[in-house]
Amino acid sequence: MKIKLFLFLILLSVLSFTQEEMGWDAKFAIGIGYTPGWFIPDYNIINEQVKALGVDEFSSAGFFATGYSGYVSLAVVKNIRIGGMHLNGSTSNKGYKNGFNKEAVYSASLSGLTIEYSFPFIKQVAVSVGTIIGAGNTTLELYQNKGEFDWNGIWNELDGTKDNTNNINRKLSNTFFTISPTLNVDIPFYRFFAFRIGGGYMFELGKNWEVDNGVKLNDIPSGLSGNALFLQVGIYVGYFNY
Repeated sequence: MKIKLFLFLILLSVLSFTQEEMGWDAKFAIGIGYTPGWFIPDYNIINEQVKALGVDEFSSAGFFATGYSGYVSLAVVKNIRIGGMHLNGSTSNKGYKNGFNKEAVYSASLSGLTIEYSFPFIKQVAVSVGTIIGAGNTTLELYQNKGEFDWNGIWNELDGTKDNTNNINRKLSNTFFTISPTLNVDIPFYRFFAFRIGGGYMFELGKNWEVDNGVKLNDIPSGLSGNALFLQVGIYVGYFNY
């Protein structure tokens, strides 16, 4: 208990010193939290393909994603915060065609460094514009199978003693650099908690499509993109002075 009290007093001293350095007219925050969200990707080209396979198209409304993020205000530059974040989610559709069970799974992720500027003339809450500099990923997993599986049959398929073209699975993955502009609103509660709502747009910069275990994928359609709108909400724990 004494150790916890000692650490708490140190934290308060650091926060007080930081506020003095920044000036009381600056917004200060340090927090970390769970920030789930919603991805709305551009998968029109993929939908054309999965529909031909007998699988329902992916919804244009997007899909749920889990995430976490954190940030701290800089003492050297007023109203600037830096931090990091991660967001990932997936959606899947199944179908049945010509006696085959089929499934398509689409997933997306975004991770990176966050840089935000909070408008000083807006009081009580923090309205921030910024960017995420990092990496994005989109993955499409395709499955086709017919009948049941057995242990020996799987190994016989792999060593070539059994020819089974009924069961097919492929994993197509694209990893890329991204700069994603963001807009967020943080609403503090009792100084130590804050609620966030916001979002941004993930721009794909470069393409690196691979199949299965890292084999290069050629002849990618020019319109196939990892761009995606994303929304986020969440709760931060820390210290917030707006």
